[in-house]
Amino acid sequence: MTAFDLTIIGLGYVGMPLAKEATAAGLRVAGLDVDPRKVDALNAGRSYIDDLTDADLDAMLAGGFTATLDASVLARSGTIVICVPTPLDDDHRPDLSAVEGATRTVAEHLQAGTLVVLESTTWPGTTDEVARPILEKSGLVAGTDFHLAFSPERIDPGNSKFGLSNTPKVVGGYTTACKERASAFYSQFVERVVPVSGTREAEMAKLLENTYRHVNIALVNEMAIFCDELGVNLWEAIEAASTKPFGFQKFLPGPGVGGHCIPVDPSYLSYTVRKLGYPFRFVELAQEINERMPSYVVARVQRLLNRARKPVNGSRVLLLGVTYKPDIADERETPAIPVAEALLELGAELVFCDPYVKEWSVEGTAVPREEDLATAVADADVTVLLQQHSAFDLDVVEDRARLVLDTRGVLSPSDRVERL
Repeated sequence: MTAFDLTIIGLGYVGMPLAKEATAAGLRVAGLDVDPRKVDALNAGRSYIDDLTDADLDAMLAGGFTATLDASVLARSGTIVICVPTPLDDDHRPDLSAVEGATRTVAEHLQAGTLVVLESTTWPGTTDEVARPILEKSGLVAGTDFHLAFSPERIDPGNSKFGLSNTPKVVGGYTTACKERASAFYSQFVERVVPVSGTREAEMAKLLENTYRHVNIALVNEMAIFCDELGVNLWEAIEAASTKPFGFQKFLPGPGVGGHCIPVDPSYLSYTVRKLGYPFRFVELAQEINERMPSYVVARVQRLLNRARKPVNGSRVLLLGVTYKPDIADERETPAIPVAEALLELGAELVFCDPYVKEWSVEGTAVPREEDLATAVADADVTVLLQQHSAFDLDVVEDRARLVLDTRGVLSPSDRVERL
């Protein structure tokens, strides 16, 4: 008899919501991680995840959840789900080192009859071509001795409407039996499971979802640049277009893309296509446009200051909101970093205000934090609204700021406030 129904490898933004829902459904859940600080915090009831409160964690612990550094727990688990990061390396190529390491660890402890699921976003073929051969070094055969599947994570940090349980779960198995076993597993705590024919289709579904967003965000970002030159209010045009009840989905421009999905996932798809011998031009063009936005934001800051007869060098620039999404503390791939780097390079006196970030550094340099919004905007030569946290009193920003560049379209334009 197994000691745990489920062991989750990787206790971050993907692994912990899974642990929460599985525990609430009555499963015996263990969490495995290589970071002792995470393990100690979780077992002490201290959450480091935006969407998981300390009270949530207390309920999980009361329900039998435990975090551990001991990989031997895998040998006593009926299901193992791998939720480790899949970033890009310095050359913007997929870095599967964490997946490979986690899979090797599973192989060392793999028992017959176990279900192994990969949830980490990756290129189509990874489950079959990378994970399966590693797992089969255990002497067990996928589809015969153990079940193997891929189910892409769909966690949206800070989304109060859709969580793991009410977001449809795509599942692809190495064999039909693998698919059925994985579907039955997720059906215990997810309202709707969407089975697909294989692991490659499930892997591609995830990349398609985020590439779709990536390309459409790039479209409105490029439109923001030329609409400014044409004297067209793009924000108003977008709102007007979104009144059409069919055939249009609203996307908004911004200072760049951030988070763990949009800046990364399309590169996994582009990498896959390039292995066929040709580029994925849509994705690469979108990447170019979205990566250009931070420098465009800085150019707009320069233009604002020039109108006030001030150089960027020596001007006090306030960045409002440095996380990649509103109302969360997640800073992964935030466009605030390249914006700040460029402003510092130009000699700006940089400060930031963010209720979710207590300390922030750029290129190893600590950026001073402003506590009081009203004082911060009044003292700054120019304020750049990068993230519209609900804690920000936008009336204060409009009334007290000397100059504002609004990259989120939430302030009323005036002689002191410009929208991106």
